[in-house]
Amino acid sequence: MQDLLNEIAEAMGAETERGKVADYIPELAHVDPNRFAISLATVNGERYSAGCATSPFSIQSISKVFTLTIALGKMGDALWSNVGREPSGDPFNSIVQLEHEGGKPRNPFINAGAIAVVDAIMMGHEPKETLAELINFVRYIADDESICFDHKVAASEMAHRDRNASLAHFMKAFGRLRHDVDKVLGTYFHQCAIAMSCEQLAHAGLFLASDGVNQPSNIRVVSPQRARRINSLMMMCGHYDASGEFAFRVGLPGKSGVGGGILAIAPGQGALAVWSPGLDDYGNSLLGTKALEMFVQRTGWSVFGH
Repeated sequence: MQDLLNEIAEAMGAETERGKVADYIPELAHVDPNRFAISLATVNGERYSAGCATSPFSIQSISKVFTLTIALGKMGDALWSNVGREPSGDPFNSIVQLEHEGGKPRNPFINAGAIAVVDAIMMGHEPKETLAELINFVRYIADDESICFDHKVAASEMAHRDRNASLAHFMKAFGRLRHDVDKVLGTYFHQCAIAMSCEQLAHAGLFLASDGVNQPSNIRVVSPQRARRINSLMMMCGHYDASGEFAFRVGLPGKSGVGGGILAIAPGQGALAVWSPGLDDYGNSLLGTKALEMFVQRTGWSVFGH
């Protein structure tokens, strides 16, 4: 397996088309597009990495998997009264669908849906309490106390919040948000600004590959049914309006972020994290997707079989 990851890293290093970094968030615009990393954490406790797999990066929307997990733990199926479970077919920051559907976001992985999830988990608490709960949960599932927020990235997103603020105010007007919009957005931007390496991220996703059990501690994080449901949402909605393309090419539940990371889950096998900052036209890592496609072709780990 180590040889395969080395081979993938070498192949990605030779690619000339690397995509475009997310320059609409100024702090992300400075990231070197030539960076590449891949890590695998297996349910058997094995760990493999290649590239700059210990370098932290802004996980951005990958964090939505973790806030969804927390929200379902707090609210159960009541969460779905304010957030849908359908693919959007629109860009991740689109406002069009919200108007048609009464301010209810299509799913928890588009921006509007993630903002609604943050509002749900705040439950009357101040942002700092919610953020402490979130970072402690991520540190727990990654088994790493060093994980933290990148406050510069959070501040950069807050300073350029107009589009997300529009989404939040729109939902508030429909009665879909309970808390103050700026408090919800401040929490949301810090959530997206969690900095993790591929090694940490693969470890953090492992509970979704092992029926909800955190490995190697063998402590249950969620029920097997909930782990399956989170994986199904990642498969259908984890790559915005390119989720079908990712399912077609890779065939694993996955969640991307505009920081260039992708977390992919191979149920029963392990969790994969890749990072390459250059994005395709849909906001997903160009080489990250290629790397995962190459991995699945060689291992046959697709949920659709060999």
